[in-house]
This record gives sequence, structure tokens and C-alpha cells, in this order.
Amino acid sequence: MLTRYLPFLFALLSGFPLHAAEPAPAAKMGAYYGAKTTEYPAWFKDSFLHLREDIDEARKHGKRVILMFTQDGCPYCSALVERNLSQREIESTMREKFDVVVINIWGDKELVGLDGKTLTEKDYSAAQKIQFTPSLVFFDESGKTLLRLNGYVPPARLQAALDWVGGRHENKLAFRDFVAAREVPKQASGEMIKQDFFLQNATDLRRRGTQPKPLAVFFEQKDCPDCEVLHRRVLADTETRAVIAKFDSVQLDMWSRAVITTPEGKRMPVRDWVRQLGVNFAPGIVLFDAAGKEVIRWESSFRVFHTLGMFDYVESKAYRTEPSFQRFLAAKTEHIREAGLDVNIWRYADEPVAAQPIKPASKSPAQ
Repeated sequence: MLTRYLPFLFALLSGFPLHAAEPAPAAKMGAYYGAKTTEYPAWFKDSFLHLREDIDEARKHGKRVILMFTQDGCPYCSALVERNLSQREIESTMREKFDVVVINIWGDKELVGLDGKTLTEKDYSAAQKIQFTPSLVFFDESGKTLLRLNGYVPPARLQAALDWVGGRHENKLAFRDFVAAREVPKQASGEMIKQDFFLQNATDLRRRGTQPKPLAVFFEQKDCPDCEVLHRRVLADTETRAVIAKFDSVQLDMWSRAVITTPEGKRMPVRDWVRQLGVNFAPGIVLFDAAGKEVIRWESSFRVFHTLGMFDYVESKAYRTEPSFQRFLAAKTEHIREAGLDVNIWRYADEPVAAQPIKPASKSPAQ
């Protein structure tokens, strides 16, 4: 009886493909722009990464130690070498007064810390809560941390740090005041740059209410070229502004004597709070969570990608599960590229995302 149905079955089966459907083509990965190879000067110390030995050896030669935390492909690290170390005064001061030891924040080389414990470079970097590259940590002869620069700073500010630590001014004048004597005009004029997302006349920064927002405090000053770059070329980015809108944002003159209530509920002049926080440069931006606890800060010359990333890091609450900002950024980058979108970590808001690949860094004149 089956034979009478065979013609019908063959006709039915002929309507179906005899092989599995071809998988949909994978989305094309977005391009990645801005990474840059860095060649560090030959006069940097070829260290065995035993920090106590490095500090003792530097002391014998009348020097101090700088730990420079870096990573591969870091354009800010390249800027430090090409823009800062290529300046004769910076190079001369650093070579004469410091031994510079490079640590790769993702490296696997073994390092002996000042406590005698052996860690890999990446584990030591994590323990030191290094969130930005390049970060520079300056030690005195006893191994005490005198100063920490989180992220790239322009040449004049690096020179100030070298002069302050190299000149042994730490017991004479606070670094912030040392910088101010060089940077802040005695009769600063003009107005700070306003943004529509800044709260007006905000003097109480405590996080209150049933659903408080995270807090962004912009410490700035008058006659501030770096503040101008931040506002005109970074904060002009549409996506960045959209994330900032989810914060309570406050702009404060870092030299003001006006009294405010801090997120911790303390009343004090702005300038005293700045000193307590250890903010040394303008612009300095400190981000607090909805409970008023500081999460991350920066006083560096960042561009759109990292600035947006830091606000996103706090607003998304990613910091609760991912303590490394760099790992957060790496995952964010891959997610964007997997969606077929390009990423340019070295652009300003007035520049296109697409860019020509950056050529490898040229050698420092000192090499």
C-alpha cells in the first residue's frame, strides 16, 4: 500500500532543501584606530624589578626612582616619550635625578615589591590600583610614595613633578602649591567655561533622596588652556554629553574660598577640599557613585574615548564587578567593534572616527 503514496511523498520532500541552510555571514569587525607602538629610551633602567634594590641603588647615586606603568599600544605612553621626553630640560632632569623603571600592567615578569612579596607585573599593577597608562609613581629614599601622576600630563606639568620630587621639596611646599606658583596667574581673570549640564549654585554635594544620581565634580580654574580643550574638544561630543546628563555635575573653582558641603557631609572651603582630595591640576574631574563614594578621578589630557568610558564606567555600575578600568575599556572596545562600529581611542570630538593608521613612534633624540 505504501507504493501508492510514494509519488506524493517524493513531491512533498522535493520542496525542502537537501542540505543545511548556510549560516548568515558574520558581521564585519569594526576598525580600531589610535593604538601606537612606543619605544622607550635606552637610558631607562634595565631593572630586575626588585624595588627595594632599585631604590637603594638610586639613593647611592643621589637619585630617586620613578615607576612608569605602561601597556602595549598606548598612545598616551607614546605621547609621553615623543612630546615630553624629547624636550631637552625634561630629559636632562630625568636622567640626572631619577632612575626610571617601566612596568607593563599586563606583563608576566616577576616583581619583588617593597614588602618583599613576589608578584607578576600585572598583579602588582592591580594591587597598586593603576587605572591609567602611563601612570608615574615617584618614591623617596625610604620607599615612600611622594607623588603619583595618573595618566598622561603635558610637558610643563611633568617638568614640575620632576623639579618638585628631584629638588626634594616635599617637606617645604605641597606639590599643588608648587604647581600653582608656576601655572596660576596672580590676577586670574575671565570666567570659567559653562555647560548646560552643570548644576547652578550647588553648595551641598551630599547624595540624598530616594534615587540619587552619581556625582561628577569638575575642578577648574580661570585662565586655563587645558580646561578650554576639555570643554571645546571633548565635552562637545554628543554621546559623552548624553552619559554626563545622568550625573549631577558641578563645576568648582579649585582656588575658591566658598564653603561647600562635601559628599561626606563635611563643610569646608573648596580649596581645602581640593587639598584634602589631592587634586593637583585643572581640570580635574572626580566621579562619585550615588552613595557619595569616590570611584575614579583623572587630571590628565584625555580625549573622547577615555572620558566617555570613565563616565560610563560609573553610570553603568561596572566598577562594582570590574575593579580594573582598563579591562572595562577593553571589553567595551570589543563590544563596539563586534557590532561593526569603528573605535578611535585618540580622537577629539571635532575629528572623525575613521582615521589613518598611526605610524610607529619615532625614537627619542636621547637614544
